[in-house]
Amino acid sequence: MARNQILVDIEPSVLKWLIGSSGWTKEEVAKRLKTSPQTIDKFLNKEKKPTYRQLEELSIIFKRPIASFLLSKPLQEKPKPKDYRMLPSKTNIFDKKTILVMRKSRKLQELSKELSRNIAYETGSKIKRIKISERPESIAKQYRELFTLTEERQKKFKNPYELFNYLRDVLEEYNIFLFQFSMPVEDARGFVFADETPSVIVVNTKDSIEARIFSMMHEFGHILLGESVIDLPEATASYKDEVERWCNEFASAFLLPKEIAKPVFDENKSQLLQRAILKTLSNRYKVSKAMLLVNMLKLKYITKTDYEKKLSQYKEEAIPKKEMEKKGGGGIKSEVRCLSEVGNKFISLVANNYDKNYITYTDALSYLSIKSKSFDKVLSKAKK
Repeated sequence: MARNQILVDIEPSVLKWLIGSSGWTKEEVAKRLKTSPQTIDKFLNKEKKPTYRQLEELSIIFKRPIASFLLSKPLQEKPKPKDYRMLPSKTNIFDKKTILVMRKSRKLQELSKELSRNIAYETGSKIKRIKISERPESIAKQYRELFTLTEERQKKFKNPYELFNYLRDVLEEYNIFLFQFSMPVEDARGFVFADETPSVIVVNTKDSIEARIFSMMHEFGHILLGESVIDLPEATASYKDEVERWCNEFASAFLLPKEIAKPVFDENKSQLLQRAILKTLSNRYKVSKAMLLVNMLKLKYITKTDYEKKLSQYKEEAIPKKEMEKKGGGGIKSEVRCLSEVGNKFISLVANNYDKNYITYTDALSYLSIKSKSFDKVLSKAKK
């Protein structure tokens, strides 16, 4: 009998869980299966059985193994991060792509813990939890010192990517993994899992690199507070929620402390709003022009009117960029994508486990989401 004719007995609660946790609507599922929403209702009410071919299709779109559909009851999955996005009528409702990224990041977190345990590597937090009553500027100053991010070092980075990678490497030394994946930027710019070790930060590759740097440090603020959250960090945002406000102030003070900003603003006081000056300062400190404007406003170097007028000219910087594409339309190399997505530390964990025969070659390829031809290239690019 052909696969499209084999009927499969599936537990309705399992199918309901798989659809509900996928981000797909019942109507979207029906359209993908070339059937009607009423037929999906019959599957859920056990009035009708899906075919094996239909389960294969659901397996593909939900990114779940076929075995998931044959369970006797739904699996208990770890909770989603607290929703701090402040989107009206969308609390705890996420785009299907964002849901997949959260699931993938949870899996990578679990793998990181398992791989670390295999080689007796510590996964516990190396940072001290802080209270929201502590001043974000003071905590930011402490961490600039701990990360040895001096003004001179920040200026010496050739571009924002170098600063991003430097901070990522430091976070990894503190047992904080940073992953980069593509999500709808209007749905989420970043999230953090701080309820398990090792802690994980995820930023959105559809954002500009300056925005990702800001999101990284904003999410690090949430780790300092011990929270798992998903949100929309933005340097120019004015948050009513005290937690989001604290994390934004921490990120801003970390990336451009007023001790650095004030002398620079004083030096260029008469021409701060000139495009050339904003571009120079943005390149010097690897922060967005919007963030510079926010700091100028906070420190009273410009008026609210000047700030709003100038900020509107830089709205294009917030437009999502296709980070994973090269000029000419081709995709980036597999080894470059892998390093960008999961970082040096995770690749190193996989390589060390493979070298010590704790995992197979097939496991290593699966964990890194690469093909065999890219394996050696990935290892050569990562810092072991």
